[in-house]
Amino acid sequence: MTVIDASYLRPRLLQRENDTHKRHYGHLLIIAGCERMPGAAVLATGAALQSGCGLVTLHSTERALQATVNSYPSAMLSEEADEHFSSVPENLRKYAVIAVGPGLGREPGTMNAFMDLLAMANEKKIPLVLDADALTSLSVIADWQDLIPEGSVLTPHMGELRRLFPHGSDETRILLARELCVYSNCTLVMKGYQTKVFLPSGSCLVNQTGGPGLAKGGSGDVLTGLVGGLLARGYSPEDAAALGVWIHGYAGDCLTAERTAEAFSSRDLVDYLWKGFKELINTQSLSR
Repeated sequence: MTVIDASYLRPRLLQRENDTHKRHYGHLLIIAGCERMPGAAVLATGAALQSGCGLVTLHSTERALQATVNSYPSAMLSEEADEHFSSVPENLRKYAVIAVGPGLGREPGTMNAFMDLLAMANEKKIPLVLDADALTSLSVIADWQDLIPEGSVLTPHMGELRRLFPHGSDETRILLARELCVYSNCTLVMKGYQTKVFLPSGSCLVNQTGGPGLAKGGSGDVLTGLVGGLLARGYSPEDAAALGVWIHGYAGDCLTAERTAEAFSSRDLVDYLWKGFKELINTQSLSR
């Protein structure tokens, strides 16, 4: 296994050129939140806006959109007519990546819309970042492994991995996750203590930032938005996953050092993502 640390990530950092504009840095679509869980959409969108991508559009319910724009006015909005995800936004081709799942809910109409999204993303060759309720929906579809668009990133914790692979031991499930990445040409982030990133090559990266302070509701929503934004920004799926988990964990480490592991929220995590970028850029400059 390869350790994800600053020396691994520094050579992979993308640069921003002077003569560029927002459309050079990718457009991420986030499909998240519902009337009962608007906060997940807020957290994922906030994290995506810290990733360096050029544009972020949130497709969600009226309540979630209002909560998001109050905190992040630079987000673009796409309103869902129902109280949960039930229709795929138009003109998907304008998006580089789609992140889907946080706070989505499990209504019957949501499953239908999710099936439509998978079909359209495959047709248009748009990679997905799949988390939370999107993974749960995926797990009940027959032959779901064949429906994941190439270049996608899955971000399950062990409970979600157990739903995707309901038989066998956890060790067997991890082996199946690695095989999935090779079979589907996708990347899988196995969230938890020393988060692991499984690659299409069959290899594994292990992250060593982060700690028990991240074991709070909403932490995964932040990671989904961050990885989605990095992927839209132009990073490869492998580098977006590795950079995302390291920065996410580093933000948690900084908050733990300042406040203890008990006394910070996932909303605080969004506000500390910049610290990971700064650490990598500073160490990159020092190494030259």
